[in-house]
Amino acid sequence: MRSESGKIYRGLAGVSGALVFLQGGGGVAYGEMVEIVGDDGRTRAGRVLIASRETLAIEVYQGTEGISPTGARIRCLGRPLETPVAVEMLGRTFDSFGRALDGGPDPLADDWRNVNGAAINPAVRAYPRDFLQTGISAIDGLNTLVRGQKLPIFSGSGLPHIQLAAQIVRQAQAPGETEGFAVIFAIIGASRDVADIFRRSVEESGALQRVAMFVNFADDPAVERLVTPRTALSLAEYLAFDCGMHVLVVMTDITQYCEALREVASAKGEVPSRKGYPGYLYSDLAALFERAGRIQNKAGSITQVPILTMPNDDITHPIPDLTGYITEGQIVLERDLDRAGIYPPINVLPSLSRLMSDGIGEGRTRSDHAHLSSQLYSAYAYARRIRMLAAIVGEEELAGRDRKYLDFGRRFEREFIGQAIDENRTIEQTLDLGWLMLRELPAADLTRVSAEEIARHLK
Repeated sequence: MRSESGKIYRGLAGVSGALVFLQGGGGVAYGEMVEIVGDDGRTRAGRVLIASRETLAIEVYQGTEGISPTGARIRCLGRPLETPVAVEMLGRTFDSFGRALDGGPDPLADDWRNVNGAAINPAVRAYPRDFLQTGISAIDGLNTLVRGQKLPIFSGSGLPHIQLAAQIVRQAQAPGETEGFAVIFAIIGASRDVADIFRRSVEESGALQRVAMFVNFADDPAVERLVTPRTALSLAEYLAFDCGMHVLVVMTDITQYCEALREVASAKGEVPSRKGYPGYLYSDLAALFERAGRIQNKAGSITQVPILTMPNDDITHPIPDLTGYITEGQIVLERDLDRAGIYPPINVLPSLSRLMSDGIGEGRTRSDHAHLSSQLYSAYAYARRIRMLAAIVGEEELAGRDRKYLDFGRRFEREFIGQAIDENRTIEQTLDLGWLMLRELPAADLTRVSAEEIARHLK
C-alpha cells in the first residue's frame, strides 16, 4: 500500500476487538485509510468506520494485538483504501490488499484503484445476452450463465462447493473470446490447505495464466475478509472496462464475508437485525454484486459466481435470502444427490437462471436449446414426483409409463447432472446428451420440443 503524510494522533480512547477508538479527529473522512503504530513498533493498516467531530472508530486490518490506548500512534493518509491493478496480475496469487503471496515481487501497478469501485450508471448498463460456458451440463444446459450476470451457488456445509468452484475456474470460457477472457478467484476465510488445493488445481489444469487469485486465510483477521472481494472486483473492473476483457469473478465463501461483517458491526455497537447481522447487510451485499455487468460502448464484461454456504441448509437464512433478491437466479446444491454419489449435486428444479432465455438460441448456443431444456425440466420434475409415489406404494405398483419416468430420473441424475470433476463438456455435448436422455420417454410426451427438432435429434 502507498504511504502519504497526514494528520497524526497519539493515544486512543479504547480498543474493542478489531476496532480502535479515537477522541477528536475532526476533518477525517469516513473510509479514509490510516496507519496505526502500536507499542511493539509494528505498523498496521486501518480504515475509518465512524467519523464525527467527537469520535473516530477505526478497523485495524492486521489485528489489535500489541496496541495499547496510551502507546498507539495514528497517522491519517487522506485517501481511501486502494489496490494496485495490472494485466500482469493474471497468473499470480495475492492477499486481501493485492500483495504477492506466491513468492514473486509485488505487481508493478498500471494504476491504483479505490477498492470500493465506482457505481455504474444504470442508464449506461448494457443488457447481458452472450453465453458463458462452464463445461458443467447442469449449468450450461438448464441454468445457463450469461456474460454480465450474477449467478450465485447455494451450498450446504460439507457439500462439494469447493471442488465445484475450482472446476468452474479451470473450465470457464467465453466462446469466441480466447484471448480476452480472464478469471478472478476470491477465496474468503479458507484454511491454508484448502487454499493450496485451489491453487494446485488451477496450476495443474494449465489455466493459471488467465487466473488471478486473492486469498484470505481463516487465521487472518476477520476484518480483512471485508476487503478481499472488493480488491478482487477492483482488478476485474480494470480488466473489463479499461482493457476490454470478459472477466468471470468466482467468490467463495460469501458466508464468511457476512460473518466478518456481523463481527465488526457488533464491535461498533450497532443494533443487530435478523440473526444478529447488521441492518445494512442487503445494501452491503448489493454493493458487491452490482459491480457485475456490461457497459454500453465498452467491450468487456464482469460476470459473478458468488458461492455461499447456507447455515443448517436453510435457504431462508438472511444471507441466501437477501442474495436471491439481488442476483439473477441461483444454483442449488442438494444433500440427497451428494449422498447418492452424484457430482456436482445440483438440484436443477429449485435452481434458476433468470437471464438464460436471453443468452441461448441460434447464434449463441443452439436453436433447440430452449425447447430441450424445457422438456428436460418437465420430465425430471415428473420423475421426482413418481419417485415420491414409489416410496409410498412401492415401485412394483407403478404403471409402465411411470416406471419409464423413474428410470429416466435415475439416468438423468447419473449421466446428465453427474459428471467427472475434470470433465469439461462443450455446449454441443451437453445438448446432445440431453436428447439422448429423452430417448427413454414415450414420444407422445415430448410436447415441448417441435416435430422438426425430434426428427433432427432423435433419429
